[in-house]
Amino acid sequence: MKIGVPKETFPGEHRVALVPSLLPSLTKAGFQIVIESGAGTAAGFRDEAYQEKGAHISNRADAFRTADIVTQVRAAGAAGDEAQADLALLRPDQIVIAMAEPLGAAEQLRGYADRRIRLFALELMPRITRAQSMDVLSSMATIAGYKAVLIAAATLPRMLPMMMTAAGTIKAARVFVVGAGVAGLQAIASARKMGAVVEAYDVRPAVKEQVQSLGAKFVELPLETANAEDKGGYARAQDESFYERQRATMTRVVAASDIVITTAVIPGKKAPILITEAMVKEMALGSVIVDLAAERGGNCELTRADHTVVAHGVTILGPTNLPSTVAYHASQMFAKNVVTFLLHLAPKGEVTIDQADEITRDTLVTSGDDIVNARVREILGMAALQTV
Repeated sequence: MKIGVPKETFPGEHRVALVPSLLPSLTKAGFQIVIESGAGTAAGFRDEAYQEKGAHISNRADAFRTADIVTQVRAAGAAGDEAQADLALLRPDQIVIAMAEPLGAAEQLRGYADRRIRLFALELMPRITRAQSMDVLSSMATIAGYKAVLIAAATLPRMLPMMMTAAGTIKAARVFVVGAGVAGLQAIASARKMGAVVEAYDVRPAVKEQVQSLGAKFVELPLETANAEDKGGYARAQDESFYERQRATMTRVVAASDIVITTAVIPGKKAPILITEAMVKEMALGSVIVDLAAERGGNCELTRADHTVVAHGVTILGPTNLPSTVAYHASQMFAKNVVTFLLHLAPKGEVTIDQADEITRDTLVTSGDDIVNARVREILGMAALQTV
């Protein structure tokens, strides 16, 4: 079987789905690799590096046309308008493996079903132990959490660590991280390494020990949180009255912080507003908010996706694709997830669609001429598929 790797065309996307160092594990399993010329250039991988590992370099049309499996960073809803051009290059029964925004842009999947494409959406990887090495959301969230601290530190008109100098003692900056998932925990660790005093809050009380193990203080809010986590380990959406009480009790911590990093995202839903304009007004001049939920509307009321907003003397950053800004290592991590998933589907170079396997079943969204994923069908108002 042939794997095609096209160059990403989504604006600002510099990652590539496979990197040269991982190709031998695929060729050993019996795959042939076709790379579009220049696919890895933006991430720091030359065509020659792919050729040295046994890949064939070709044009975009051939990367799609000759492949049995096409693997991309972005497809369907995750690729925006560019997905239509790619869709026209695909043929029936091809397999596409990519991030596809299946819960937030489910309508975009109908075109893949119409063309009888078997599309696997990597965002739907179940959070189970044997799927951890295939989990692109966790890999990319790690990078986002790290980079959020760097851009906040570069924007803040203060230094992060405490320093004792001949000119006097400089107090450590205070960083408040809202949401202690993968991105939040990495942000905590990175801010602590840079010498900041870090506090963190999460609606899930179970993460308190993880926060404290990284040297941060866990902010306790007097709220009922027994229902805060779903079976997949993600924070569960709450009603507006909960968020109102949460904002009221969080205001004091936000006002005392030099940097606030928010990471609260509910899969497939608009991000909850946690930081209001009134809370921003209470922050010191020069303070910084980095809103990692900007792509979903933002956790801060004033966030604008991919824009820098200065309001009431506070700088609010709304980046939507931080992993692409460190494309070399982001591609390495993404590619490792993809290769592990490929070898799961086809350990001997031939793909087997085993619907009894949770990993395969949960990530497959289109097959034949239908949308087959239960979560996506529910979003689209489609009847549940009958099981035999």
